[in-house]
Amino acid sequence: MSDYGYGHATRSTAIIRELLKQNEQIKIIICHSFAIRFLQQSFKNEQRVQFRNVSTDIGYILKENSLEPDKNLLNHELVSYVSSFDTRVEEESAFMEKAKISFVISDISPLGIASASASDIPCLGISNFTWFTAYEGLVEDELLSFLKQQYKKMMYWFSLACSAEGNWIIEEKQSFGFYSRKIDNLEVQRIRKHIDPIGKSRIIYFGLGMKVDVEKLNELPIWKSSNCKFIVSSNLNIQHSNVYKIPKNETETQYHVAAADLVITKAGWGTISEAICAGVPLLVMNRSSMKEDKNTADYLTKHNLCELINWEELQSIVVTDNLINKCRKQSGTRYQIETISIAEEIIKKINSK
Repeated sequence: MSDYGYGHATRSTAIIRELLKQNEQIKIIICHSFAIRFLQQSFKNEQRVQFRNVSTDIGYILKENSLEPDKNLLNHELVSYVSSFDTRVEEESAFMEKAKISFVISDISPLGIASASASDIPCLGISNFTWFTAYEGLVEDELLSFLKQQYKKMMYWFSLACSAEGNWIIEEKQSFGFYSRKIDNLEVQRIRKHIDPIGKSRIIYFGLGMKVDVEKLNELPIWKSSNCKFIVSSNLNIQHSNVYKIPKNETETQYHVAAADLVITKAGWGTISEAICAGVPLLVMNRSSMKEDKNTADYLTKHNLCELINWEELQSIVVTDNLINKCRKQSGTRYQIETISIAEEIIKKINSK
């Protein structure tokens, strides 16, 4: 799974848990590095899950104190990644053959796909985007062409909600909606009670992701919003009496999303999907310079699933009842949670080979 942030790790966790539940014969090796401790904690009592600590891709590289991509540094890092790619593929292929891997699922690292292809192992890509599409307009054409060649090696493509990918010429494509890790309503109510013992405050989940470090966040007017308490990730350097940080070792962060009256987030699929599955209103920060974000924002607005805001607006906004109600009006559509269906289709693919 991709090494960029926690979103790929959390949504992959949902699928892995369902695969283990549906088939007692399945054993899984998670190949990842950035969030590997989080994943190890998520599966600490599962004997059928093992871990391989390996760097899988680059993701985005942001400008200092910004949510916008640093094109120059991204191109530089991607050139280095591509130059070592053949060696990485050889190492992964050797590992797959030694471990007797029979099927590879990638969300959505090109390394897993290329290595599976090199070893003649069936491979399934699952995501709302590929890095080929995400990097369009950000990196050089030669690098895009390289990525395109890797993704063409997929045997199956499971396209998730918000995807605007072209038609990859592969054996089979299927489309799915939103899904998340399961939500425990008792735990959700416990979190609400812990954050707001009196039960009279609005609880706001403010999620910019674990890869974002913006110094100015602590100075935003939003923290002065009347009668609001905020939930933020442990990495954000925000110090206000009405701000609750998710404990650093907490794994089931979907409970905190579900505990909110409003989710304010960048256009990361994982948090958005968790909010939609929990029926929590969404205010999404749109970065038009990033194609993945634009595709997600376009899908959400088309289906009346969120209100949009840009970085400049976020720097002056305060949360009011009117804002929450405005976002709530956009979140009326209820989606079927797709975790079980996706796992069933994956198992069919595994059993067919």
